[in-house]
Amino acid sequence: MKLNYKRTILIGLAFMSICSFWQFYDNEIPKILTYHFGLGETWTGAIMALDNILALFMLPVFGSISDKVDTKIGKRMPFILIGTFVSSALLILLIYVAHVSSNLALFIAILFFLLLSMGTYRSPAVALMPELTPAVHRSKANAIINLMGTLGAVYTLVMIKMLLKSAENEADTNYIPLMLSLVIFMVLTVMILFITIPENKLITKVREGVDDFDGEGGRLNDNDHERIKDLASVDASDSDRATVSNSVSARISDAEKNTESNSVNDAKGDLLTKDVKRSMLFLLLSVFLWFTAYNAVTTAFSRYVGEVWGLRNGAYADCLMVATVAAVLAYLPIGNLSAKIGRKLTILMGVALMVLCYLAAALMPQYNPIMNFYFGLIGIGWAAINVNSYPMVVEMGRSSVIGKYTGLYYTFSMAAQVFTPIFSGFLLEHVSYRTLFPYAVVFSMLAFITMLMVRHGDTKPLKRRTPIKVEKI
Repeated sequence: MKLNYKRTILIGLAFMSICSFWQFYDNEIPKILTYHFGLGETWTGAIMALDNILALFMLPVFGSISDKVDTKIGKRMPFILIGTFVSSALLILLIYVAHVSSNLALFIAILFFLLLSMGTYRSPAVALMPELTPAVHRSKANAIINLMGTLGAVYTLVMIKMLLKSAENEADTNYIPLMLSLVIFMVLTVMILFITIPENKLITKVREGVDDFDGEGGRLNDNDHERIKDLASVDASDSDRATVSNSVSARISDAEKNTESNSVNDAKGDLLTKDVKRSMLFLLLSVFLWFTAYNAVTTAFSRYVGEVWGLRNGAYADCLMVATVAAVLAYLPIGNLSAKIGRKLTILMGVALMVLCYLAAALMPQYNPIMNFYFGLIGIGWAAINVNSYPMVVEMGRSSVIGKYTGLYYTFSMAAQVFTPIFSGFLLEHVSYRTLFPYAVVFSMLAFITMLMVRHGDTKPLKRRTPIKVEKI
């Protein structure tokens, strides 16, 4: 079965809608807080951190809830539709309040509920892709989803350029045309998604003739149950006369333990064995570590180039733009590469590439145009990680718990984005700005080490364990 590119693009409309909003939030809400309401950098930063803090709790909760929901329009679709419509209404109200009033408390209250609304459907929206895509194609599909998200962000940037006209006094800037273009885009993309992707029908259709839809997550338990069946087929009289070696006895014990554990986990909807849980933990720890490294660089680089290299007038933008463009161009090739050599190896190569580039940047005493090349490689390395890490997480479970694992993935990535500005910022302020790239090197190397410990979630087909045979004397 080949990847259905058309369907994957349509599924990506949900993520496109979400990314269009977050691009607006990151770019324009700080300006409204600063210029319209007169807040300082500290309070503006604290309010802007609300989304990451709320995400730590909301994304896993609503991802798990969506696993258990069963409606006529699907498991994820109700969250996407209701979340989008409520968020759009609150965004209209938010900008209207900012336009006609200077009531900061009311603005923050509406913003808080808007962030809550956005948090209810991000995990379900992202989980829709693996739910409707065979495991073997999820890296390629995730590359397309990332591209769709980038296009959503680009749409918002284009609308900002076209519709947002700064007034002489920034506090008087009219955001209503931009807000309307964003609301129309968000609602329209999600309505197209709803019309073209009948989730309930597709859940059955995409699994027809696909024995290995859930990949490793679907195979792990099947192997253990088959081994127990093989053992149970031995007659009592024969077993009394059988001589079983120590190694076989150990395998029998393991199989019995796994079956007992899985029977408990089945009741909870969680099918992870002890070994897979270990891999999941190391993978999620890796996610935290490489986000800690990457986000430190992307958030502080604009200040780094001024403090260390003495550059001004937005000189940092070229490097970050090169990294973004390189990542976008690499998404699809990376998806194809990982299908051939495996997700884990592709990620390790990406992390290693980023370590080398961070190290090279740390050793540069002054700016050199070669930094654009290094950042291009950083973008490619980040694409190798980004395309494959989420599919590895959901590969370890079946479709019935994809929302839960999606939430866990975002919890660890968001935790890094809360932690790293504080910790790296402390080092930049109290030690030196030159700690930025060594900081990224250290956390990336730690991510490489923890990633080596991951044994599950790859695209390579697992060899089925041979049935245990008990020889008769």
